[in-house]
Amino acid sequence: MPRPLRVAIVGSGPAGIYAADALLKSSVAADPGVSIDIFERMPAPFGLIRYGVAPDHPRIKGIITALHQVLDKPQIRLFGNVDYGTDIHLDDLRAFYDGVIFATGATADRALSVPGIELDGSYGAADFVSWYDGHPDVPRTWPLEAEKVAVLGVGNVALDVARILAKTADELLPTEIPPNVHEGLKANKAVEIHVFGRRGPAQAKFSPMELRELDHSPTIEVIVDPEDIDYDDGSIATRRGNKQADMVAKTLENWAIRDAGDRPHKLFLHFFESPVEILGEDGRVVGLRTERTALDGTGNVKGTGEFKDWDVSAVYRAVGYLSDKLPKLPWDIGSGTVPDQGGRVVQETGEHLSSTYVTGWIRRGPVGLIGHTKGDANETVANLLEDYAAGRLQTPGAPAPEAVDAFLGERGIRFTTWDGWYRLDAAEKALGEPQGRERVKIVEREDMLRESGA
Repeated sequence: MPRPLRVAIVGSGPAGIYAADALLKSSVAADPGVSIDIFERMPAPFGLIRYGVAPDHPRIKGIITALHQVLDKPQIRLFGNVDYGTDIHLDDLRAFYDGVIFATGATADRALSVPGIELDGSYGAADFVSWYDGHPDVPRTWPLEAEKVAVLGVGNVALDVARILAKTADELLPTEIPPNVHEGLKANKAVEIHVFGRRGPAQAKFSPMELRELDHSPTIEVIVDPEDIDYDDGSIATRRGNKQADMVAKTLENWAIRDAGDRPHKLFLHFFESPVEILGEDGRVVGLRTERTALDGTGNVKGTGEFKDWDVSAVYRAVGYLSDKLPKLPWDIGSGTVPDQGGRVVQETGEHLSSTYVTGWIRRGPVGLIGHTKGDANETVANLLEDYAAGRLQTPGAPAPEAVDAFLGERGIRFTTWDGWYRLDAAEKALGEPQGRERVKIVEREDMLRESGA
């Protein structure tokens, strides 16, 4: 009787779990069956849903419910707290599996090359997000001394950062933020947040709902300068062809024409301002210099030679995420992705690296919403299954599932399991219960491992 197809997935965020789901829905799952092991470097699953989504976005966290249903399937095992490249390597995975899918996402900040980026008070948004989301590998404190703050970027991460900085700690207390984050936010001195976009309202990458939510806080006064509402032929075409872009532009127009209210924290959305330098004194941020831009007819912008200095003492860059290079895999430095064709990893020679696949942000860069990730996973899995049917996958020497447990045991690697996640989940909910909160996130890696029974 033929054994099930054995597949390893590295990364337990949406990309990895959608790949597992696609495998389970395939005809191969019925005969001869599939057996999937998901490796995750954090002790808990769900990737950026747990460590990248702002805590005041429970709607997006609802995606965890759907991901949960996949991980509940008996054909899937979770190995948490296992780091690819440190605890387990490509050659190890090849010994146990017919195919390996990398779905490691992107967690670092993309670089922004402007003078002053290295100053004290200049931060990457990804690091701040990791802090307020209780990531175990970042410091427990965050400096929130600045009264006036700049956020560079016009995507949803920039909105998240601006919103968390502009809200009060007590507004965020009903969420799952851990005690160290609540304490840190109580000391936050920010009363003015300035978000800067290089192009115009039609080119902003906000989701309409995320943008509108900014205005729902009793603390935040959102302000848009009417001078920043401008469109050229390219912008008009964008609005006509993209419903989301049109909704975003309409929201911004409405905010630009209203009278300013008296909510205590001001959040300014600036357009046509390109950051050219972070200004410093004695090694610390004291301001931001921008160049005014103007539309060129195509929806792109050109500099006008008109500069302005803004009085801010902290700058957060939210100009995109960047993936970490994966050992033993080819790498495109420019895009920060693994080169591929249809999810098949492609070597410099142009040949497919046998039995090795990618999906999600490590494949296409940190663009698109979670829905795009599902289509991505389906394509990658379809090509893996095509290679399986054609006999192109390499044959592992030790395909029995228990061989993996034995390997990790021999190396002394403490790993968490799916049952362990249920225990950690219960522990976090128990912490929240006395305060009437859904949960309080456990931060320390050692505490997570203990509560997970590892």
